[in-house]
Amino acid sequence: MKIEVVTLFPEMIRQALTHGITGRAIRRELLSVGTEDVRDHTHDVHRTVDDRPYGGGPGMVLKPEPLCAAIAAATARVPPGSRRVYLSAQGERFTQGRAQALSGQGGLVLVAGRYEGIDERVIATSIDEELSVGDYVLSGGELPALVVIDALARLMDGALNDARSSVEESFATGLLDWPHYTRPERYEGLAVPEVLAGGDHERIRRWRLKQALGRTWQRRPDLFLARAPGGPEETELLNEFLQERQSDK
Repeated sequence: MKIEVVTLFPEMIRQALTHGITGRAIRRELLSVGTEDVRDHTHDVHRTVDDRPYGGGPGMVLKPEPLCAAIAAATARVPPGSRRVYLSAQGERFTQGRAQALSGQGGLVLVAGRYEGIDERVIATSIDEELSVGDYVLSGGELPALVVIDALARLMDGALNDARSSVEESFATGLLDWPHYTRPERYEGLAVPEVLAGGDHERIRRWRLKQALGRTWQRRPDLFLARAPGGPEETELLNEFLQERQSDK
């Protein structure tokens, strides 16, 4: 997959890509990430990329001419038909499902804004969709772009040392993840649940599903309600989880 990031801070993107799973995906040539500096498309001595907003108000707005030119240059380096995505607080929420959909494409252009935002005419002429990584405000789109890249890298065949990691984790099935434990068996008076040390794979599967159902019910009821209705096993396990919690109280 070929990704291009349009940004005022290309070094911020490049440095982050050398680490972890994303770095491994790049080294294994599963993923290629380039950057396009918006300032390279300015024509004045100060390399001006922003100006005051019409109508007044605080902050500055990224100008359309250099930004559209940078997007066009980045688009020319990705496969035809690749989507141009603006990372924006006004965008659709970025989810695991959206990551899976985008991972099936050959290319992607990510546009990182700054300051108060970008001229709306850039969105009208040079953007295919807007994505938000959460309901909060950041200083720019570089961190959200890296979030999207990381989520996509994890879905690429060969990027993870164990392919099960991308399907046995939070949101992959619409549920939060189950609790995880490792050695030692006891720590600060707390023991690993007996079922995990017993070696019965069917009991372990049911325990993990029960914990995932219960955690999602308690912590993210919106996710739970958005899922397709579960079968009798899920109903049984969720009831067990709730009964156990009531007993603990």
